[in-house]
Amino acid sequence: MSQAASAPAARATVGDSEFDRDTAVARRAPGVYDIDLSAGWTIFGAVNGGYLLAVLGRALGDALPHPDPFTISAHYLTASRPGPAVVRTEEIRTGRTLSTGQASLFQYDDEGREVERIRVLASYGDLAALPDDVRTTAEPPALPPMAQCFGPEDGPAPDDSVSAIAERLMLKLDPATLGWALGAPSGKGEMRAWFGLADGRDPDPLSLLLAVDALPPTAFELGLQGWVPTVELTVHVRCRPAPGPLRVSITTRNLAGGFLEEDAEVWDSADRLVAQSRQLARVRLG
Repeated sequence: MSQAASAPAARATVGDSEFDRDTAVARRAPGVYDIDLSAGWTIFGAVNGGYLLAVLGRALGDALPHPDPFTISAHYLTASRPGPAVVRTEEIRTGRTLSTGQASLFQYDDEGREVERIRVLASYGDLAALPDDVRTTAEPPALPPMAQCFGPEDGPAPDDSVSAIAERLMLKLDPATLGWALGAPSGKGEMRAWFGLADGRDPDPLSLLLAVDALPPTAFELGLQGWVPTVELTVHVRCRPAPGPLRVSITTRNLAGGFLEEDAEVWDSADRLVAQSRQLARVRLG
């Protein structure tokens, strides 16, 4: 795509990138997987929800007979921390087209007690087997060329203790949704950006689970600051993305009682809607 930035000198490939290594799970027993959650995917010290979803998504992809997530719904119970964790999966039902399973990620607290961090219910299928027929009124977000957008590297030196994940992403934000960074939030609850992984790895269904939760919160454009923890996140993966950068658009229409929704669309370089999501998140008021 002509609007895309030039590729890095040495591009990582699917299966051989930092994202793949940091989401890799080791099967300990049938349905039980070990992982060391990387500190490289944290924000405000907590592990990013999209990264966690990709971890559980990878475990379910190994445990279920179908390869690709079609829909995955996660409830975030307690904040995950970098370090050892265990994922336990369960196959619920398997049909010819879809298989359904659940998974939970556990860590130990300071007293050595096991704590459930996140629980998901997901249906998996084969994206390659879907028909090509598309009937939609959806349109890709109107983003400026990537060269006219801005990333973390265009501002002050990033603070790794606040957002280590920023170094692992290629994120170029639409200037129209950057008022919060200049002290003048628009109040519209919108965030749009070009998205990819910093090492040049092309997108796949698992990285789409990261993409829907990797932009700055729309709460920033509503004039709010600080951590916006996810309560629940549901992602629909619609097709396997084409190589190249993604475009992500996120909107919030309603903030009430200290909670807001974020509706995300992810578009690939072939102008296809490849993923959609909705999440409920908590914000700090005042």
